[in-house]
Amino acid sequence: MNREIFVIGGNSGIGLELVTRLTAEGDHVHAASRSNSELEKIAGVDFQSYDVTRKNAELTVPESLDGFVYCPGTINLKPFHRLSDDDFQSELEVNYLGAVRTIRLAYSALKKSENASIVLFSTVAVQTGLPYHASISGAKGAIEGLTRSLAAEFAPNIRVNCLALSLTDTPLAGNLLSTEEKRKASGERHPLKRVGDPAEVAKAAAFLLGPDSGFITGQVIQIDGGLSSLKLL
Repeated sequence: MNREIFVIGGNSGIGLELVTRLTAEGDHVHAASRSNSELEKIAGVDFQSYDVTRKNAELTVPESLDGFVYCPGTINLKPFHRLSDDDFQSELEVNYLGAVRTIRLAYSALKKSENASIVLFSTVAVQTGLPYHASISGAKGAIEGLTRSLAAEFAPNIRVNCLALSLTDTPLAGNLLSTEEKRKASGERHPLKRVGDPAEVAKAAAFLLGPDSGFITGQVIQIDGGLSSLKLL
């Protein structure tokens, strides 16, 4: 496709799946994360080291961008009474403020595209109350608000959408899926009786970046195995 796409946090999980897919389709991918151990195996990726929690970290952005994806996230599940101010701040830094900073840096480049797209990530726990998710659901709730606000402000030339996920089989979720018993129990909580596959999510993100989703903006799309909307008898 020969588009210019910037992926923040593309070194593992969903981000890595997405970078692999985009480069295979002919897109030029710029990737920024703390490590490039996996990205260096993919031809055609321009990598730069970047820590989303550093307020003044430099990010080199190309002159024009057709797409921007913010992948960094956290899983910090604790009872509310055990969550400190630092826990809440850390969740905000990685999930929300990092997105704000990097979108701000990429905005001028995105404006130069005739049909640019931004893709963000949230969690099923924002719309569906889940115990022990107070810090992450708060931070991702901010992302969902940001999605709708920026979609309104950036229209008509920049679309902004968000994918709200349930538990997905990525390194970030490794502790929650470390045994077959844990994996089965997690799958059983979903109507589709399994956890998410990062390749499926990457396909959805690629769709939102492309022309086939050209009439979609301001949406929070649930990719959660039916957890947010279905109750089976």
